Amino acid sequence: LAYGFLARVLAGPRFSPLGRLVTEVITPRLGNVQHRFVAGPPKRFAQGVGLGFSAGALIAIAAGAHSVATVLIAVLVGTVVLNQVWPGTTGQSLSYTEFISAVKGDKVATFDLTNGTNTISGQLTDGTRFTSTVRDNFPDTDERALLAEHGVNWSTKQPQSNWLLSWASLLLPFVLIIGFLMWMNKRAQGQMGNVMSIGRSRAKTYSADKPSTTFADIAGYEGVKQEITEVVDFLRMPERFREIGARVPKGMLLVGPPGTGKTLFARAVAGEAGVGFLSVTGSDFMEMFVGVGAARVRDLFQTARKQAPAIIFIDEIDSIGRKRGAGVGGGHDEREQTLNQMLAEMDGFETSEGIVILAATNRPDILDPALLRPGRFDRQIVVPLPENEERLAILKVHSRDKRMGPDVDLEVMSKATPGMSGADLANLVNEAALFAVRRGSKQVERIDFENARDRVVMGARRESLVLTGEERRATAIHEGGHAILTVVLPHADPLHKVTILPRGMALGVTWSLPEERHTYSKEYFEDVICRAMGGRVAEKIVFGHLNSGAANDLEQATSIARRMVREWGMSDAVGPMAWSGHQQVFLGEDLMTQGREYSDDTAKVIDTEIARILHEQETRAHSLLMKHRTALDAVAEALLDRETIDGAEVAQLVQASLGEPSTTTESVSAD
Repeated sequence: LAYGFLARVLAGPRFSPLGRLVTEVITPRLGNVQHRFVAGPPKRFAQGVGLGFSAGALIAIAAGAHSVATVLIAVLVGTVVLNQVWPGTTGQSLSYTEFISAVKGDKVATFDLTNGTNTISGQLTDGTRFTSTVRDNFPDTDERALLAEHGVNWSTKQPQSNWLLSWASLLLPFVLIIGFLMWMNKRAQGQMGNVMSIGRSRAKTYSADKPSTTFADIAGYEGVKQEITEVVDFLRMPERFREIGARVPKGMLLVGPPGTGKTLFARAVAGEAGVGFLSVTGSDFMEMFVGVGAARVRDLFQTARKQAPAIIFIDEIDSIGRKRGAGVGGGHDEREQTLNQMLAEMDGFETSEGIVILAATNRPDILDPALLRPGRFDRQIVVPLPENEERLAILKVHSRDKRMGPDVDLEVMSKATPGMSGADLANLVNEAALFAVRRGSKQVERIDFENARDRVVMGARRESLVLTGEERRATAIHEGGHAILTVVLPHADPLHKVTILPRGMALGVTWSLPEERHTYSKEYFEDVICRAMGGRVAEKIVFGHLNSGAANDLEQATSIARRMVREWGMSDAVGPMAWSGHQQVFLGEDLMTQGREYSDDTAKVIDTEIARILHEQETRAHSLLMKHRTALDAVAEALLDRETIDGAEVAQLVQASLGEPSTTTESVSAD
């Protein structure tokens, strides 16, 4: 009864998978088994047997058998074995009436009567086996006479004891209790293990047998590759360098703007080094518990020593490598303890032979000087933004697995994407592929790259934003002022496109393509400020009033004018003096020592010079737009009509307003 009750509980909705296993798999297999010691229907006992095996499956899971297939196979094998050792009878089942009728019809040859259970099993005259259940005190005098009359041979036998059932009935409760205790112990050990392993390093070990990234996947940056390859070659062939007394650099710091491929270089080193490679991020050392960061640093270097020669890559090292004592109240915090341990491991009393540290950051200015000195980071490798040839190579690498159309010219696209990092170019190629899929095309075409570049540089189009007629005209005049000044100013970058379609956070965009340059003249910055004033001045000329649309233009112009006066020495009144700009506070010492480096009189002169530059360029923009007022109206009408026009058309409208023949050149149109 207990077996049957628990089996029915398991068959409920809460244990439906286990219940289905009992009722659909085990019960049909054991449906013919009859209990010899516990009264009840055979099906109930079969459910009890199924429960026993299900309990065994639970014990197996508690002991560590996490595979469901393994548990099910064990249950099925146990079921088959039980069928082989379990005493049971097979054959046709007859009722008592059918059995007596068969005797009277001379169809029964012989049978055996089992005492205590009132079950009989025998053989018919045609050789068929049969089973039946009779009443108590069978056979009586009349039935004995009937059997003798029809020549039926019969005998009695005692029930056979089953050692498996006897031991199972005794051990099953203990097995269940032991299994439950093992499961609880395993859970407790897992939780305790998590607590005790908190000081272990979380570095990931990479296998050199299956490299996912190599130097062949990195386009350009030959100088960076050479410096990193030297260290990798030293770890592979140290004798070659030791012959002349060369010593391997203990550390290399990759420095560069975000997206230039510093982490990609590390993955390439992991793929080609042929030595142990451990990767960890700076944030992995920090934890809420005291001393965990230093413990993880020690464990990281111990792991690296076991794999020596080895390379340790620490990404975003600035998260733990900031200057010590930079806290507002001075500091002996957890981060400083982590940094102290890392300094000692890199070049402390006990040196680490055969271990090279490779780190990456885009904020080298905030790192502790002790971390940057030779003996710890011997080399600082700058990973700059790619040049034209490098951008072309990067575009080719990211286009290898794309189906390109015949009109795609990656060389033109590389010239049209100055200032983009490797990550930006990878995103550009992917966006072009997405635009091609959106169009339903089977290959990426030139128009897809144009749309992707607009999407990356100017932002996505805001289809849901609907401007009123007055707002559209104000936006057209505003962008027309920027476009005309971009064309007529001698030192401005070439105009590429102007649009009044809302993109990103802007209602309109005037896009010029910067030329590949590394230094900038005073005249260039003056033209940039004058161009920024174009939208504001154009609205004032046409409408006679101002609006808030020029807020970003004024912010850009003021920032450039301030740096011209304070940092670049481009003001005659201030002269050849420079002061650092007020940047965001990253360090406590900046917060404590960031006082003004000049007097009130000098501050007044600086403010006066900034205002002078801005007013002069605003007056200059007003004069140029009044000279080209006809072109301003023509550009605004073209924008209202077509919403987007390119730089060549703007140049033609400007020249037509002056009565000059059109002489559009390649330098004007980016296309």
